[in-house]
Amino acid sequence: MINFNYDNNFFFTDNLNDIIKKNLIKFSNISVVYKIDKNNLNTNEFFKIKEFCKKNKIKIYFPDNLNLAIKLGADGLFISSKNKKIYQPYKRSFKIIGSAHNQREFYFKSLQKCEYIFLSPIFNNSKYSCNKILGTVRFNLISLDWKKKVIALGGINNKNFRKIFLTKCSGCGFISWIKETK
Repeated sequence: MINFNYDNNFFFTDNLNDIIKKNLIKFSNISVVYKIDKNNLNTNEFFKIKEFCKKNKIKIYFPDNLNLAIKLGADGLFISSKNKKIYQPYKRSFKIIGSAHNQREFYFKSLQKCEYIFLSPIFNNSKYSCNKILGTVRFNLISLDWKKKVIALGGINNKNFRKIFLTKCSGCGFISWIKETK
């Protein structure tokens, strides 16, 4: 079992295969965030992931649509950095988490009542250019006065995951690492 000694770790995916399932079980305190690319919702795949999560006591979050998240029985809502809607908490056990790339987006996520806020990208990845990568020092400087729980996201892999311990985050978010680990 892999334990980062963090409150929570998050894995972003739009499907599950045997390798991902095996790797997800190795992590303690992990939750799954269902990822939708270009509003292409596959409810059958969501229910497969939800069933796996329920069997393994893993929480699942649905992105950017509160009504659909409630209707599909998700454990919470993930708000992307582009989403500017203000949400009211549905019930105490239903968590709202969000993503930010800078201070302005962080303060907006606070208004949206996000319990955890992802700050990204911390490390180099294919989605962002090199000048947008935060690194551990800039990550800590940006999140210095944040009272919310901060989650490191972006480019985390086998080579750099130990650097996460140098940050003041309370968790990690993975997109490709679990898929690539054999």
